[in-house]
Amino acid sequence: MFASLPRLGEFSQPFKRAQFGLFGGKTKQYGNNVPFSKHKTRRSWLPNVQTKRLPSETLGEKVKLKVTTRALRTIKRAGGLDNYLKQTHAHKLSHEGMRLRLKVKDTEKQKRIEYLRTPEGKQELEKQRGAHGVRSKIATALFLKTKRIANLLEEPTLEGARKARQEAAKALGLSGLASAKETIAYISRQRL
Repeated sequence: MFASLPRLGEFSQPFKRAQFGLFGGKTKQYGNNVPFSKHKTRRSWLPNVQTKRLPSETLGEKVKLKVTTRALRTIKRAGGLDNYLKQTHAHKLSHEGMRLRLKVKDTEKQKRIEYLRTPEGKQELEKQRGAHGVRSKIATALFLKTKRIANLLEEPTLEGARKARQEAAKALGLSGLASAKETIAYISRQRL
């Protein structure tokens, strides 16, 4: 009765009707009618499904969906249909939910691209690039400095660095350990 997980992946749901709406993980439930005579008969309970038109800010339209009351509460808590679709785990979304999620994400991406083409968007993009540029320059400089130190040391370990700092301090006539700059200058003069 249930499809294999690898075949359906994220979309596996046993309740067929749930594929065409937002059921929020609710499915058909089974149990027994138990009258006074204790003669049990099988019965089922269906989820409370309502047909609603829910507004989507990203799509700019109202989407007609079959939704359970539980999903309606969750949509309200999430702050709207778009947020609900983005935040909900895929195993709780149906085929229709995943289709809407992809549609919302594509529309948001398209709107973002259009915004970045405007003068305000270009300005924001330059600010982001500038911030990343400074960070990447600092990271590159630190990487090159540590690589240079590792190349200068005989043993590129913590003990090797400590020995080099002690040696530099003795040569420079300092008490204790030499600073990193003094050690690098001393080692590079020795190598030349």
